[in-house]
Amino acid sequence: MSETPAIRSHAPAWYRWLVLFVVALAMFANYYIFDAMNPVGPLLESQLGFSQSQIGLLDSAYNVAALLVLLLGGVFIDRAGTKRAMILFSIVTAAGGALIALGSRHELMMAGRFVLGLGAEPLIVAITAVLARWFKAKELSFAMAIDLTIARLGSVAADNSRNWAAPLFDSWQRPLMLAAAIGGACVASAVLYVILERRAESTYELGRAGGADRLVLADLVRFPRGYWYVVGLCVTFYSAVFPFRRFANIYFVQAHGATEAQAAFLNGMLPLTAMIATPIFGLLADRIGRRALLMSLGSLLLLPTFLIMAHTSLPLVVPVAMIGVAFSLIPAVMWPSVAYLVEESRIGTGYALMTLCQQIGWATMSWAIGFLNDRFGAGAAHPAGFLPGMWLFSSLGFLGLLFSFLLWRSERRPDAHGLETIRVGSPGA
Repeated sequence: MSETPAIRSHAPAWYRWLVLFVVALAMFANYYIFDAMNPVGPLLESQLGFSQSQIGLLDSAYNVAALLVLLLGGVFIDRAGTKRAMILFSIVTAAGGALIALGSRHELMMAGRFVLGLGAEPLIVAITAVLARWFKAKELSFAMAIDLTIARLGSVAADNSRNWAAPLFDSWQRPLMLAAAIGGACVASAVLYVILERRAESTYELGRAGGADRLVLADLVRFPRGYWYVVGLCVTFYSAVFPFRRFANIYFVQAHGATEAQAAFLNGMLPLTAMIATPIFGLLADRIGRRALLMSLGSLLLLPTFLIMAHTSLPLVVPVAMIGVAFSLIPAVMWPSVAYLVEESRIGTGYALMTLCQQIGWATMSWAIGFLNDRFGAGAAHPAGFLPGMWLFSSLGFLGLLFSFLLWRSERRPDAHGLETIRVGSPGA
């Protein structure tokens, strides 16, 4: 009788980290394609005659697609597995990047952003499922922080492409063609991951392939109040930061007289700061607890930044740096906090619903800011036309502070969920 080969209980650390860096390559390309539009915004105005409302609608098309696919993406991952999900969603993401680069007409570029949304958001979910499968009960928090850091490096590269790929910016299309080429890394990453997983399946014991971000409609009304405070903060925070990043290059150039290279550098400071500081703030929260308080501090820091830009002569680097710190602190604490507020059996539903609400707020604000800029004639000849949009951003900052304060107050009650008290090594951690 032949002997059955011994199967190790867990993959060795070097293999897990190899998997992480392979799938993180897809995250890098994913974020690059999405943010490649930032430095191209002024060229869309000057060369294609796009209005700022039309530029805002490019984000809205992405958000609408994300809303549609988030309802089904988790189910597909659960049923088809991470290998098939990585291949499918990476191909759709790359196709979206290519279609955007061909979009000389607004409708075609909108279609490209829509296709990108169909692929990019569930690709992120699939990568999250991959990391949960390979790092559960291991270094999951740190692995996700590294994954996010590499992803934001893609944003930094895209935002600063106006500097390091300056010869391409004589045309709106050539930077987007570069982004489409980088999108090919999504497919390459997925293929490499399939090879790694197939080689490991016969040798190592892996976790379940799936279970990420599946939305169960019957569960939507059964979350605790603290969870909804976190959702409120998530919606207001990202509805301010992401639309601001889309219009920041235009705003810096036309309202503050920055050069296009300076505007690209300032906008790129946000993901660059987050890339470095997010893991640090995550480790801090693990060590001291005080998660609701940290979210309140981040919201308090964000609140005055848009008013500072709109109504003071302080150098732009000051409010941009403040947004960068908030962009590092709030996400580092907010997303892990959901795990303390929602029971483990419903954690996927909690994250899916939170992401769904985020996409709705983001889509609405992208359109609203573009509409306000057009309605009030915002431009280099009339910088005051940007003020209504900046006031709207500030109102979102106030609402974010309110939600984080309500969460902090609720976590000081006897029925708290431990956001303020649970630390690494403490009971309940």
